[in-house]
Amino acid sequence: MTALSAHQLGVVLAGRPVLRGVDVAFAPGWTAVVGPNGAGKSTLLRALAGLLAPQAGQVRLDGAPLAALPPRQRAQRLAWLAQSGEPSGELTVRQTVALGRLPHLGLLAEPGPADHAAIEAAMAATQCTAWAGRRLAALSGGERQRVLLARALATCAPVLLLDEPTTHLDVPHQVALARWLRSAAATRTVVAVVHDLTLALAADRVLVLADGQVRAHAPAHEPALHRAIEATFDHAVRIVQLDGAWTALPRYL
Repeated sequence: MTALSAHQLGVVLAGRPVLRGVDVAFAPGWTAVVGPNGAGKSTLLRALAGLLAPQAGQVRLDGAPLAALPPRQRAQRLAWLAQSGEPSGELTVRQTVALGRLPHLGLLAEPGPADHAAIEAAMAATQCTAWAGRRLAALSGGERQRVLLARALATCAPVLLLDEPTTHLDVPHQVALARWLRSAAATRTVVAVVHDLTLALAADRVLVLADGQVRAHAPAHEPALHRAIEATFDHAVRIVQLDGAWTALPRYL
């Protein structure tokens, strides 16, 4: 079943077409979005999240036009992690993660057992429970990124849109995130923009964007997808299988 889709999506920014006739459907599972700089990856995610109104086409969530859904209902169904979040440094980690429950609680309701359980589970999944009482201003960039991811997870939304979720993360936490995405994709639709092509090839499917258009969208193991990735990146990489996993190796010579 398709959870999220775009139909002939067109976006123009500052007079320049950024997305052109994008048709794509995301079913439950993990889809990695890749492409060169300026390909339209972040713009696509913002349009899918309803944060950017397209000039053409539409986004549909569970078959309904996204733009027609009430904001609270949309926020309950779809969680968003921006490329560079700007939470208040005065909030503690727990307070920041608790913001993910606002779509369910509203501004005045007190969190109940289910909300507290969702907050604790989100912090545990991103390994930030130990700093629950610390303020964001005291955390490193990678630590803050994990807290912002926990905030998105705390919504318990069935659709997650993540724009470069590995920003500021060191290698062990990138690996931990990839494992979590694999686990979460069993019950959710996860769409993540990533720059690391090897990480992208660990996803269920890969969407390749270039010049605002879809160049490929296929299971990560398909040879045709690998050829499309290599061509899109001007053959600066080659995709090979190492230790049973697909890996993108740079061509330095």
